[in-house]
Amino acid sequence: QVQLVESGGGLVQPGGSLRLSCAASGLTLDTYAIGWFRQAPGKEREGVSCISSSSGSTYYADSVKGRFTISRDNAKNTVYLQMNSLKSEDTAVYYCAAGPRSLGLFRLCVKWNQPDFHFWGQGTQVTVSS
Repeated sequence: QVQLVESGGGLVQPGGSLRLSCAASGLTLDTYAIGWFRQAPGKEREGVSCISSSSGSTYYADSVKGRFTISRDNAKNTVYLQMNSLKSEDTAVYYCAAGPRSLGLFRLCVKWNQPDFHFWGQGTQVTVSS
């Protein structure tokens, strides 16, 4: 059974940092691109960051460029999202998702085509508030 489990969310003050983890079981991550998405209350789910299967390419939404860093450790089957300089508008449930690299990075990490991400985690809440 394939599982993606996010962790590391929580309550943080504006300007603070959090590191999210996405641990995979039941699949080998090195054949998948991994995306981080988020959904704020009353808003649609949006792509935040994405990393290719080899870590050779990373992608970021304009709203998080320069503040968030995605990385992966295929040996640990885990992907990370380091979030710095957090703002109140970063408050959302954050999800990781796996999309097969065969679909191509353009569909997965540029177009953020969510149906192409076949496996999703349950989400972790990030709240940025003073």
